[in-house]
Amino acid sequence: MIRKPAINGVRSGDVFVWPVRVYYEDTDAGGIVYHANYLRFMERARTEWLRQLGFELDRLKEQDGLLFAVSRVLVDYLKPARFNDRLEVSVKILRRGRASMQVAQEVTRQGGERLCTGTVRIACVDASSLRPRPIPSVMLKEIDVAD
Repeated sequence: MIRKPAINGVRSGDVFVWPVRVYYEDTDAGGIVYHANYLRFMERARTEWLRQLGFELDRLKEQDGLLFAVSRVLVDYLKPARFNDRLEVSVKILRRGRASMQVAQEVTRQGGERLCTGTVRIACVDASSLRPRPIPSVMLKEIDVAD
């Protein structure tokens, strides 16, 4: 695993926050963010969180033969985001197991107004067989679990 730190995103304690701007393509005909795009925003934040920790998903697949797959998502949509909003998407580890982790995520409008919350379970799997495999110990050392 080659580790390279990210240049964007903010980490405060056990929470990582990634900025997102809402583009026209993210919205429906009414200018409101389409519900599935919140999942995209969350996915980007998780990818950038791992990048900030020094783990690139393509390298993990190529060099270590592992992938992370979403196995469960629970989302609550609280308020709509709209075209051109500046959002912040947070990542906070709730639990880590041997081959999976559970992540709490929030999408807020800059200033702290909560728009969407989610809990995501992510499984570590073998890239060729897609069967569960342990999360590498070097990664576990970097992943903070919320208190």
